[in-house]
Amino acid sequence: MTYKELADFIENRMRMSHIYQPVMIMTLLNKNGRCHQREIAEMLLMFDESQVEYYEKITNNMVGKVLRNHGIVEKKNKEYVLKGYENLTTEEIENLIELCETKRDEYIEKRGDRIWEHRRSSTGYISGTQRYEVLKRAKFHCELCGVSAFERALEVDHIVPRNKGGTDNLNNCQALCYSCNAMKRDRDDTNFRETIASYQKSDHDCLFCKIDKNRIVMEDNLTYVVRDAYPVTDLHTLIIPKRHVKTYFDLGQSEVNSSTRIINHLKEEIENEDSKVTGFNIGINSGESAGQTIFHCHIHLIPRRDGDVDNPRGGVRHTIPGKGYY
Repeated sequence: MTYKELADFIENRMRMSHIYQPVMIMTLLNKNGRCHQREIAEMLLMFDESQVEYYEKITNNMVGKVLRNHGIVEKKNKEYVLKGYENLTTEEIENLIELCETKRDEYIEKRGDRIWEHRRSSTGYISGTQRYEVLKRAKFHCELCGVSAFERALEVDHIVPRNKGGTDNLNNCQALCYSCNAMKRDRDDTNFRETIASYQKSDHDCLFCKIDKNRIVMEDNLTYVVRDAYPVTDLHTLIIPKRHVKTYFDLGQSEVNSSTRIINHLKEEIENEDSKVTGFNIGINSGESAGQTIFHCHIHLIPRRDGDVDNPRGGVRHTIPGKGYY
């Protein structure tokens, strides 16, 4: 690789979705053309403002709060002040630093890598393919706060953690920025045994809980699909969670993920089966006043074709007569 070739790549051929490429090349140039992967990672970290934001939260909500309560520090606007620092001699400062270093090293020796587990994206391997699928499904945005992957690093989170019985199934994964992931873990006190057991819940009197298995055209571990028995249009399809749950608002995130993934798959499948399909209505009746008659959550996917009604303007607004046109 000559200077001219490398300069041409950097100036004209480098296609960037983040700062990673120029930072890595710059690091190698500064390290005589060769360096350990950790050095590159550390250099990338220097530019990652999101990591600093995370530890600012740790500073203010955890360590800073504890030390303020003990009267060790005080906060003035965005600055922390060590009380009594102005009265310390140089030797006393050095001794105190040494005491802190000893405490730090003793703790690391006692606890090992476990002290950083809250910053690891998972407790095991997630393949690059699966990670990509989870991020793609989330449109490369955090599924809690909505921040873009280009603004803050995203992690693959297990909705039900592995150590609580959660699986690596795509339905049990979501894309979270590292801040939301850390905060979710810190405050999540869900009884996961009850959550897992609830996925087996059914009602023997419910039409959708006892549906004829021969009607099922697609399913995964949480959701199944049938054609509507009284279709509004050809290929009108129902997406139904296997768990007996009354409305969409009672679904867990895993079930929402499953339904969304299946709806996207069905859209492509229906369009391939019928080239005349040019649109879709996606509808959910939630509650008797909204027209729900079977009180087991189900999502309608209704294919639409040009000319299937005289004037489609307003779409789902026609659920209340006269409100469709505006």
